[in-house]
Amino acid sequence: MDIVRITKILFIFGLGVVALLSAAIPPASAQDATLDPTRVPPAPMHEQVLMLPGDPTRPVRLEVTVFTPDGAGPFPLALLLHGSASNGQKPRDLPRYRYTYSAYYFLSRGYAVAMPMMRGFAGSGGALIDHGCDLAALGFESARDIEAVIGDMRQYPNIDTRRVVLVGQSFGGWNTLATGALHPSDVVGLVNFVGGVRTTGCNHSPEEADQALISDAGKFGSETTVPSIWFYGDNDSIFPVPVWRAMYRQYTQRGGKAELVAFGRFGSDSHQLLSALEGLPLWTGKVDAFLARIGMPSQDIDPQYMPVPAPSPSHFAAIDDINAIPNLSQPSRDAYLHFLAYPKPRAFVLSDDGDSVEVYGGFDPLGRALQICHEHGIACRPYAIDDSVVWTIPKPLANIDDVRAVPYLNSRARRAYEQFLSLPTPRAFIIAPDGGWAAADGPRASMRAMAYCKSQHFYCAIYAVDKTVVWRGPSK
Repeated sequence: MDIVRITKILFIFGLGVVALLSAAIPPASAQDATLDPTRVPPAPMHEQVLMLPGDPTRPVRLEVTVFTPDGAGPFPLALLLHGSASNGQKPRDLPRYRYTYSAYYFLSRGYAVAMPMMRGFAGSGGALIDHGCDLAALGFESARDIEAVIGDMRQYPNIDTRRVVLVGQSFGGWNTLATGALHPSDVVGLVNFVGGVRTTGCNHSPEEADQALISDAGKFGSETTVPSIWFYGDNDSIFPVPVWRAMYRQYTQRGGKAELVAFGRFGSDSHQLLSALEGLPLWTGKVDAFLARIGMPSQDIDPQYMPVPAPSPSHFAAIDDINAIPNLSQPSRDAYLHFLAYPKPRAFVLSDDGDSVEVYGGFDPLGRALQICHEHGIACRPYAIDDSVVWTIPKPLANIDDVRAVPYLNSRARRAYEQFLSLPTPRAFIIAPDGGWAAADGPRASMRAMAYCKSQHFYCAIYAVDKTVVWRGPSK
C-alpha cells in the first residue's frame, strides 16, 4: 500500500479561563467599552450603558447595562440583579454586571435585559446603609432603587415595562425578593438564585445571623403576591441547607407564592450555579416552565444567544483513556493531554480521520470548536465535554461487506474495495465524489489514506474503518 508522510492538522484554541460569570461580577478588565468576544454570544447584544436616577427620595445615579436582541420590540424586560463583593473586594472597585449566562438566556427568549448596579457598586453613586441585622431594611433600600430603574426604562419605546421579570443571584436574589414585597405593579415574576445576604453589621453569633435571614424572608413572603421560583444547592458555601430551607418555609408559610428547586450538589460550590456553563441544564428548563406558567415568553426563539447544547455522556470510554480515542495521531494525543489539564468549561472535538480541535473557557467552548472545524472544512463531532466522553458510533449506513453500497466508485474501484476487505486491521478506505479512492492498512491507516486522497481529489471522506462503515452520507 502507498505510504504517505503527512503532518497532522491540529488546531489548538485556548480562550483562557472564564471564572464566576455571575456571582460573580467579572474581572476589572470587563470595564472596557468593547465586549470580549470570547465571553459573549456570536449575536448582536446592542449594549448600552445608562446612568439612571434611583430612588427619588434619595437621589443618586445608578449605572445600568442594557442588552436588547435584534428587532424593533417592544421586548418584555428582565431585570438582572448582581451579587455582592467577594474576596475582600470593595463594592466600588467592582466593574459593572455584564457577562452572565442569565442575560444570554433571556435574550434568547426575546427579552430586553437591564442590569443595574446597586448604590456604591461600580459606577453607581451613593452607598448602601448598614442596617445591622435588619436584613429586610437592607433589601428594601435596594428595592426602591430597582423600582425607580423600572420606571426609568419606560422612556425606551422598544422595552415593554408592563411585563417585567426580576432575576437575582445571592445579594441580588435577596433584593429580588425584597422588591416583590413592595407590590410592584409591572413585575409578574421573581427568580431567586441562591438569594440571601451576609453583612458585617450583623456580626452576632452564626445562629443569630441565620435567624435574621430566616425571619426577614418571612417578612418578604407576608407582603408578596408575585409568584417566584427559588434555586438552592446542597453545597452552598454561604447559605447552608437548613438555612435556605427555613427561609423558604418562612416565606411560603407567611403567604409568599414560591416553587423551590433544590438541585443538589453542584461542582465545588452550588452558590456558583449561574456562573458555570455546566449549570445551564439545571435551571433553564425550570425557568422556561415558570415563565410559561406566568404568561411570559419562554421559548428559545433565538438560539444563537445560548451555547451549543452538550451531548449526554456516552460512556464510550473513560475521560483519561487516550488509547480509546479513534484514529488519533501523536500530535492530537498530546493535544488531548493538554485538554485534560485545562479548567472547565472545555471541549474536544474530533473528525473521523483524526483531526481535532480543543477549546477551553469562554462563552461556548463546544460551539467554538465546531465552528473552527467548519471554517477549515473539517466534519467534526464532540468527543469530550468537561469530564465526560460524549463520542458515539452511529449505526452504519451499510454492511462493511456490501460492495454495491459504496458510493461514487466505478467497477475498477469496487474491485479495489474488495481487495481492501482482505486487508488486516487497522485499515481504512477513503472515497471522493469524483470517483477517487484511497486505502491503507497498518498504523494511522485512515490518516495516511486521507492524505493521499486529498493530494489527488477534492472532498475526500472516510467510508470504512476496520470492520465498520463510518460514512455519514454526502456533505451538506
